[in-house]
Amino acid sequence: MSYMSTVRKYLISGILVWLPIWVILLIVHFLVSTLDAIFELLPAAYQPDNLLSFHIPGLGVLFTLIILFFTGMIVTNILGQRLVAFWDNLMARIPIVRPIHAGVRKILETIFHPKGKAFRKVLLIEYPRKGLWSIAFQTGKGNEEIADKVGLKMITIFVPTTPNPTSGFLLMVPKKDVHELKMSIDEALKLVISLGVIQPGEKNNNSKNGVQLLDLE
Repeated sequence: MSYMSTVRKYLISGILVWLPIWVILLIVHFLVSTLDAIFELLPAAYQPDNLLSFHIPGLGVLFTLIILFFTGMIVTNILGQRLVAFWDNLMARIPIVRPIHAGVRKILETIFHPKGKAFRKVLLIEYPRKGLWSIAFQTGKGNEEIADKVGLKMITIFVPTTPNPTSGFLLMVPKKDVHELKMSIDEALKLVISLGVIQPGEKNNNSKNGVQLLDLE
C-alpha cells in the first residue's frame, strides 16, 4: 500500500469516527435550543434567565419532560380521559383540522403503543420495475374494497427512500408478489439508511478497537 493510500485510509477512518459525533451534537443542540425557546412564551419577568440572572442550557428539555409526564398522569385517569374525548370531539368538528388530527393521532398510537407495530414485516418487492428489487415494510392488511376491485388478496406496504427512511411510497400490492425476509426491522432500516453499505449479519473484519479501517485498494 502506498504512502498516499495509507494517509487517505486513516483520514477517511477518522471522518467516520468524528462526523457521526458532530451530527449527533448538532441534533442535540437543535433540540435543546428549540425546547429552551418554550420559555419565550412566558412574560419576560418570569423567564428563567431573568429570574436566575444566568442561562441554564437544557432547562427547556427538563421542563418539557415534566409537562409530558404530568399530562400523561392526568389523561390516564377518568377525568383526564373525558377531557381527551372532549378535545377529540372538538377537533373532529373542524373540517380542515379533523383529518390532520385524526391521522397524526393514529400514527402516533401505532408507533408508541406497546403492542403496536408500525412496521410488521420486512419484505422484498419487485419495484420500481421488473428486474429491480426494493426493501419494503408491511404496514397493514389490504383494504377489502380494493381487494374486491382487483380480485386479489392485497397488503399495504411502505417503500422507504434512502438515506432518509421517513419518506417513501405507500403501495398496495398483491400478497403473492411479495417475499418475506428473515432480517429484523432494525437490520432493514440500517441497510436503507447506510445506502446498502451495512448488510444484515455482516461482520467487520477490518476493525481495531471498534473503529473501522477502510481498505481502499
